Amino acid sequence: MDMDAFFASVEILRRPELKGKPVVIGGTGDPNRRGVVSTASYEARKFGVHSAMPLRTALKLCPACVFLPVDYNEYSRISMKIKKILFEISPLMEDVGIDEAYLDISALPEPPEETARLIKERVFRGTGLTCSVGIAPNKLLAKMASDLQKPDGLTFIGFEDVEKLIWPMGVRKLHGVGPKTEIYLKEAGLNTIGDIAAKSLEWLQEQLGKSYGQYLFEASRGIHESPIITEWNPKSISREETFELDVADWQQVARSLASLMRDVAGSMRESGYEAKTVTVKIRFEDFDTLTRARTLPAETDELDILRKAAFECLGRIELKKRVRLVGVRVMGLKPKNGAEGKQMPSPCSKDAR
Repeated sequence: MDMDAFFASVEILRRPELKGKPVVIGGTGDPNRRGVVSTASYEARKFGVHSAMPLRTALKLCPACVFLPVDYNEYSRISMKIKKILFEISPLMEDVGIDEAYLDISALPEPPEETARLIKERVFRGTGLTCSVGIAPNKLLAKMASDLQKPDGLTFIGFEDVEKLIWPMGVRKLHGVGPKTEIYLKEAGLNTIGDIAAKSLEWLQEQLGKSYGQYLFEASRGIHESPIITEWNPKSISREETFELDVADWQQVARSLASLMRDVAGSMRESGYEAKTVTVKIRFEDFDTLTRARTLPAETDELDILRKAAFECLGRIELKKRVRLVGVRVMGLKPKNGAEGKQMPSPCSKDAR
């Protein structure tokens, strides 16, 4: 289940006068300030606007776009309503982001298509928003199916449909293929998923490594055995801040780092975890990015210890250029005092469609 242009749809629901207009959600809502597109309405996408694009670029492509700030509190509130609806239909739910989820419906007595229609009806009745549903034997194909008939789609893909529906797609449509791999595959003459499927396992492993080659060999054929993950234990907790204007003042960078570390420590205590390693990331005005890490003698959630380690990392980075972004990450997480840490919904990077 994947919501349709979720952030933009929520805003249009709140502002009916925007229906049918190109709408972009991102940053503070000011396209003349630094920020990126979080979600664009389908009307805006016709102009080439897409998520992760700089707001200034979106403005050039579509001067008529309505730009609005991100309101995570409202989106999260509605997301919780949606996930509650889904959980009532099947408790075997993997929460993979604010606007999408996988459900295992294999044990339900109703036909899959009937369950999918029920999901769409209840989500719309409960929120006024549309979603797209993909039905398939595994998560990989279900995800691809949910993208085929957006918005408000319902698509079924069986293994027998892979050659007809999946193989003609561009290689980038295959989960796990990023921009660099896409370039490499196209240089090798592989432009579609079917081109990948036509290659032998040996060729793919020779070109892309044993593990990744095996994955592409199977995924291009619709083979995917990943189970529904209803809970997860975090491997790391991180926070970042991108400055509105590039910063030359070391004290401002330090204040931002201290604030981020305070947020991370609070999240650790709330979830019941301690960390072993602290990593600081600095991205400069020219996008050159440096990271420095400090491994602690023992796991801790003490703010003073974590903050000291973060500043030790910062001290190992020469701030000769203006700073665009500062970030901090804690890793090596373990439940405090050997107790069970708080399990969380399984995460996924935001891919607002």
